[in-house]
Amino acid sequence: MQSVLVLAIDTATPAVTAGLLRLPGDGPPELLARRVTVDNRAHAELLTPSIRAVLAEAGVAAADLDAVVCGAGPGPFTGLRVGMVTAAAFADGLGIPVHPVCSLDAIAHEAVGPVLVATDARRREVYWARYDAAGARVDGPHVARPAGVPAGGAVRAAGAAAAMLGLPVVAPEYPGPVGLVAVVAAELRRGAPPAALTPLYLRRPDAVEPGARKRVTPA
Repeated sequence: MQSVLVLAIDTATPAVTAGLLRLPGDGPPELLARRVTVDNRAHAELLTPSIRAVLAEAGVAAADLDAVVCGAGPGPFTGLRVGMVTAAAFADGLGIPVHPVCSLDAIAHEAVGPVLVATDARRREVYWARYDAAGARVDGPHVARPAGVPAGGAVRAAGAAAAMLGLPVVAPEYPGPVGLVAVVAAELRRGAPPAALTPLYLRRPDAVEPGARKRVTPA
């Protein structure tokens, strides 16, 4: 089988991540270029320039890409939608598939299980999931206060909020391009249709539709 050229992006955490990888017919993804900038207020400003930078560094034209892989969260609404909308638009414009990946799965792949993965959900909570020794997700993703996260069989924790879980902490803090692509490597190699590009918000939006106006009774 020929190799697959993949653009990987993730904006589910404060890290704005873009990477270009070549996935061979066998073996792990080969990282050709990457840009990771930690700034939770500049996802929209940083992502497209980062994509352009990795393509330029690798000497690859966008038209050469075979697929896009995008972190689908869980993550805060504002940052997460930047990556997912960009991935959808990019793939649609090129006529290539976009494969969503749980961002916690990408962290777990590089950490190697059994491991708990936790990222910052704000409001003194974490997004978390638990993985077995083979790196398969066995619980989650969920959102909860750190004290309410069960360790299960995990003996280590990874992710930017791992220190809150009371376990030894291992890298990585954020989803990386290699982990993102590795999670869906089998699907990419066989050209399988991607899953629906659905974001994992895990929370209801803060904004709600206004209720009916109160009727004013004449005095």
